[in-house]
Amino acid sequence: MPLMKVYNPATVVKHLNGLINVYKPSGMKLNHVKRAILHNICRDLNEMYSYQIEAPKHSLLEPGGAANPILRQVHSLNLAEEVLTKGLPYEMDAISCVPILGLGFHTSGVLILGLNKGIREHKLAFQKKPSIRAYHVTVSMGFATENYFSDSRKTVRAHYTHVRANRISDLASSLQASHQRKMYELCGVDLQSQAAYELACKGLIRPVEKTQPVLYSIKLIEFQPPCFTLEIHAINETEAYLAALVNDMAIELRTVGHCSAIRCIRHGPYTVEKSLLRHGWNLAGVVRNMREQMREL
Repeated sequence: MPLMKVYNPATVVKHLNGLINVYKPSGMKLNHVKRAILHNICRDLNEMYSYQIEAPKHSLLEPGGAANPILRQVHSLNLAEEVLTKGLPYEMDAISCVPILGLGFHTSGVLILGLNKGIREHKLAFQKKPSIRAYHVTVSMGFATENYFSDSRKTVRAHYTHVRANRISDLASSLQASHQRKMYELCGVDLQSQAAYELACKGLIRPVEKTQPVLYSIKLIEFQPPCFTLEIHAINETEAYLAALVNDMAIELRTVGHCSAIRCIRHGPYTVEKSLLRHGWNLAGVVRNMREQMREL
């Protein structure tokens, strides 16, 4: 389908329905992300609208002479379309923007936002069949904090020189196996039974309860003491759950640690490579990204 340029802001707003894949920075609240995107969209729409204002056919005031230059300025204005007269044509309240599934304050990465009519359509689909999200979680060993993140007060210190990569990998494999066993237990079947095999053949097993976190995969991808990075595939997880998980892993390794970074690299079919960066949070970038995400569905 060929693309064409649209200069009418009303036409743009009419077709502003769907999903966008935004890269959320760490340390930024969801509400601030939404307001920044909506502010830039409305700013660009108002600029498009200002270009379509026609000059008045009849002068409102007769132009004055050299002694009265103010009348000459009023002569070139259309007071019926002046912002101070009628206000901005497009404001942030006119466009709905809701996250399909939110990210925490300390988490960066893929954030899926629904715009206007795309909110209800896609949010119901995500709630009916939740998608797996993949994370890169970086853990710093040596000291623990109150809220398991680096911006909190330090509580405990410990040595970490005895920790090896193979010990972390073994612990991650053990956690993954326990969560897989837990999924079958929630379904009421034995892991070694024929029913479990038939259940696995049907596809990915998802918990019925939307508040039950389940880890599908956890593995070590980088080890550079005092830091190591885990790749975690999970569902129904939260930022606090992931931070508490790596804190417990550090204790199992006979040391302490805290979560220094959480980065969401994938949410279902949406990947971080196609996320809209902050410099692209404008009308043109949102429309382009929305078109790209439609191809992923």
